[in-house]
Amino acid sequence: MGYDFKALATLYKHTLLNNILPFWLTHSLDWEQGGYFTCLNRTGQVYDTDKFIWLQNRQVWTFSVLCNQLEKNANWLEIASHGAKFLAKHGRDAEGNWYFALNREGQPLVQPYNIFSDCFAAMAFSQYALASGEEWAKDVALQAYNNVLRRKDNPKGKYTKAYPGTRPMKALAVPMILANLTLEMAWLLESETLEGVLASTVQEVMGDFLDQERGLMYENVAPDGSHIDCFDGRLINPGHGIEAMWFIMDIANRNGDRQTINQAVDVVLNILNFAWDSQYEGLYYFMDADGHPPQQLEWDQKLWWVHLESLVALAMGYRLTGRAECWEWYQKMHDYTWSHFADAEYGEWFGYLNRQGEVLLNLKGGKWKGCFHVPRAMYLCWQQFEALSLQVV
Repeated sequence: MGYDFKALATLYKHTLLNNILPFWLTHSLDWEQGGYFTCLNRTGQVYDTDKFIWLQNRQVWTFSVLCNQLEKNANWLEIASHGAKFLAKHGRDAEGNWYFALNREGQPLVQPYNIFSDCFAAMAFSQYALASGEEWAKDVALQAYNNVLRRKDNPKGKYTKAYPGTRPMKALAVPMILANLTLEMAWLLESETLEGVLASTVQEVMGDFLDQERGLMYENVAPDGSHIDCFDGRLINPGHGIEAMWFIMDIANRNGDRQTINQAVDVVLNILNFAWDSQYEGLYYFMDADGHPPQQLEWDQKLWWVHLESLVALAMGYRLTGRAECWEWYQKMHDYTWSHFADAEYGEWFGYLNRQGEVLLNLKGGKWKGCFHVPRAMYLCWQQFEALSLQVV
């Protein structure tokens, strides 16, 4: 594969518009009860009708953001509205906290134990409000965002299983998603809130979770950023670390901060070198920083989103820095990812491979995989390579 950025831009554009989006448009709409089906088998047939709040909101976000950034497509807006109205009616409890799961009709199944339901609601309704001009959607977005700010220091609240005080710990997932979410909502937030949250989240991610010596992003640390010698304290989640770094690049690029961009690229490259399976290729799902057996039994699986986020980070890193290592790694990641996850026969991408790279579950959607990581990565990589092709000219 050479330096044909225009061909790469076309590949991602074509795959997004003619493969990925049609799969979800054809198979995921629940026209009877509202919202979306996400549990789809290889050919797109529905095998479970429960509705998971993360995935419902993420699909609203996907179609809304495409309306905002590609074209005011009436069909896309209708799809986004279909999900947004279902969620506005059924997604929250009386206090405004977002549930984790609903049944098909919209009755709650799982309590609002997870702050990320609120995160994805804020993302979704912010972009939907921008696409639709609906004032009520702005209110939903801001209420969800304020929930996140209120809960971020104690994300699970009364639903936590941890015993208080014995081993206090904070997770990378909270500041990294808050950084991206805040940038997503820039148009809705007051300048002081926007700049304050962006600065504090970047500082926390790069200060507390980044191990300066190893150059690796840890998943959990003590409140002061120090390491804890236990399963959770040694956990490396390569996909999370890499995804967090393109969030950081995005913010640093907005601020013209070249030093932080290069630091984020360094971390991406360190994680890739640490997490690449030299025997079978691809990236491990979980790792122990010190090489001990991870507690996650699925640690050696190869997951779609981990590899997609790596493609985004490498394409973005290369566009912003021109560093040769980014391009070398991009080519290696591209070859593995496109040859193992894309389903040439039925469209969309497989999500779960075993260590050897064989399809482990042939679903296209489930409890965790929906209309989000694949289309987002297709869009972002398309944009990176489009920009690179113009730079070359």
